[in-house]
Amino acid sequence: MENLKKLVGIKAAEYVKSGMTVGLGTGSTAAFFVDELGRRVREEGLDIIGVTTSNVTSQQAASLNIPLKSIDEVDSVDLTVDGADEIDAALNGIKGGGAALLMEKIVATYSKDYIWIVDESKLSETLGSFKVPVEVIPYGSEQLFRKFEAAGYAPAWRMKGDKKLITDMQHYIIDLHIEKIVEPEKLAKELDLTVGVVEHGLFNGMVKKVIVAGQTGVRLIEK
Repeated sequence: MENLKKLVGIKAAEYVKSGMTVGLGTGSTAAFFVDELGRRVREEGLDIIGVTTSNVTSQQAASLNIPLKSIDEVDSVDLTVDGADEIDAALNGIKGGGAALLMEKIVATYSKDYIWIVDESKLSETLGSFKVPVEVIPYGSEQLFRKFEAAGYAPAWRMKGDKKLITDMQHYIIDLHIEKIVEPEKLAKELDLTVGVVEHGLFNGMVKKVIVAGQTGVRLIEK
């Protein structure tokens, strides 16, 4: 599995050219992409600016001497490459397994091009096998938890040890376990309109390219 992740990370790095501002994703697959960019900076003189999607990725990129700026210091991002936790047949996806969904979605929103890199186990006909992370403000979060319970979404607090996980942006995450999400756009709108929800892990209609690694090699899915 690690070798498959490395394959798609290296393949995605081929889309990066000198002069680009590049969004650097978070997670085990995106880490291989960042590693490959670091190698190209070191060995090929690749000239890029990185915009990171988490504190973990910032530390990784800095260790590889990739120049970094925040999303507020750039006009836009030329290309963002990130992983995904589940992708349906329409290329809607669920992200946030690494608790970085808010920063990931902000960087993606201001990107001219956006690519996901995954192994084939992340592909589904319909979303729902992976939990939907919902990033919430701590104040009133117990009320939100009860609201999600009443809706039948089987919520669970994202934990770190015996305490609620706190995201890089100082919020909590409530994971929703919905077995089959037939209308991801409808669920996204409901969450968007819920007071106290900062962001959710439904990334609908945001990508047109997905690089997939499988036992038979690497393939590109385009919308």
